[in-house]
Amino acid sequence: MGYIHFFTEDTAYQIKGKLPLKRWVKATIASEGFKTGEVSVVLCSDAYLLEINKQYLQHDTYTDIVTFDSSERDDTIAGDIFISIDRVQENALKFGVDERDELHRVIIHGILHLCGYGDKKKEDKARMTEKEDFYLGTRGVSNLH
Repeated sequence: MGYIHFFTEDTAYQIKGKLPLKRWVKATIASEGFKTGEVSVVLCSDAYLLEINKQYLQHDTYTDIVTFDSSERDDTIAGDIFISIDRVQENALKFGVDERDELHRVIIHGILHLCGYGDKKKEDKARMTEKEDFYLGTRGVSNLH
């Protein structure tokens, strides 16, 4: 069984409920038919993620997430997921949702990318949102506070 690691870069944000969050992410990966390899979730600032976006993707824009797939086997998910806490907090306010829920949505969005889901085309984006909503509904809400 693999590992889900949480790190922070250029932010003081602390994630709450890491253990149940890790269990939920692993359960999501399993229900998509994959094994969990090494997955790192890096919570960072807008500025930090902007530099990654520029350096590796040649995009000079702010974003809430950048995902790098490092899977070496077809049946195992591995990679690095960089998430801007600044974007998550702003989007939570913008969409009128709980900050924790928005963070969980973005984490699972990255996991779904690692599982092979895209979000560039309209129908792919709709499928991605459907999957996010489904997996958000599978969280053990009482143990994620």
